[in-house]
Amino acid sequence: MKNEDNGLNRRDFLKFGLAAGAVATTTVALPKFSFANVSTVKLDECMAMSADQMAQKSRLVTDSMDYLKDVTGSIRNPAIRETVQGILRDPAPTLMADLMDDKNRKAVFDELKAKGLLPEETTFETFLPLTQNPYKAPHPFISGPGSGYGSHHSYPGGVASHTAANVMISLSIYDHYKNVYGYALDRDVVIASQALHDLHKAWVFQWGEDGESRTEMKIAGTGEHHTLSVAESIKRGLAPEVIVAQACAHDHPGFSDNEAKSVKWIKTAGILTGTDPIKAGLLNKDGETLPQPRRMENFVCHLGDHDWVLTVPAAKWTIPVMKEIAAEKYNMSDADLNGKAFKHLRNYVFSQASIMGLYEIYSTRGKDALAYTAMSIVAPA
Repeated sequence: MKNEDNGLNRRDFLKFGLAAGAVATTTVALPKFSFANVSTVKLDECMAMSADQMAQKSRLVTDSMDYLKDVTGSIRNPAIRETVQGILRDPAPTLMADLMDDKNRKAVFDELKAKGLLPEETTFETFLPLTQNPYKAPHPFISGPGSGYGSHHSYPGGVASHTAANVMISLSIYDHYKNVYGYALDRDVVIASQALHDLHKAWVFQWGEDGESRTEMKIAGTGEHHTLSVAESIKRGLAPEVIVAQACAHDHPGFSDNEAKSVKWIKTAGILTGTDPIKAGLLNKDGETLPQPRRMENFVCHLGDHDWVLTVPAAKWTIPVMKEIAAEKYNMSDADLNGKAFKHLRNYVFSQASIMGLYEIYSTRGKDALAYTAMSIVAPA
């Protein structure tokens, strides 16, 4: 049947949509992880390495970062492309520029408290991660962990490998919806929202001198990295459709209760940046729902951010076994196991081989094989 408004029939429309998608797609190099690329170091060398050095030494991490640079380079909209790549180069917390002033920060803190968006235990002193310079990230994106120290990708470079996996998952959804339904999702939005969904993990999970990352606080009922990342995207002037999709990473807008969470995170980010989310096109005019009709890119960002479903359990099951191996094979004392020695050991081993790669060895070949692998990455003294 003809569409009387534009003269296109359904077949022509689908051909046009698929062709447009093909133009947007570019070949990018995927991470090529192999244990053959893992560098062995001595235990004392491992103890002297910084998180940045560990991440830079990892083929998995550097390949993941190269993939993110390449795939974001395929974003067609120049403003979105340049902003996203700028953030990946330096995820500076520019949203803090106005909040470095105690008076401004206190006003935001009080508003968030009054609206129940901060936990009771949050004080003005503990509100927001430490910031020395709002125009320079405390760590580069490449060396940030993927989550808290007992959770997924909790190693230097974890956020890079986690984000690369999530972008690949999101683009797979993009491709399948295009091929099966002829649904022309906005590829720029799919890539940008997922690439930035954890942009502030390098700031939130700052590395301590002992090798452990900072404990995350909560804002608006979720890990603070999420609302702070959304706020940063607002501050950087990204397109509303990118920011809304990014806000949906932690929940989808398919049901009112779920959508209310994304609305809350956008409102919180608005308070943090002094932005009216309705005027900015981030919320519907009622202020209680997302812009309508709701875009499917919002769902794709949420679905793409599901690497954690596998990797959180893998971390929780691998870390205790690594501690046993540290005691048995590296002769670490209780003090070592709870201090810098074990933290640096696990940081290096995990950064080079990934928790997922190591858990695959443990789950299929057992603890001895995992111990052998660890010792081939960090040689006992």
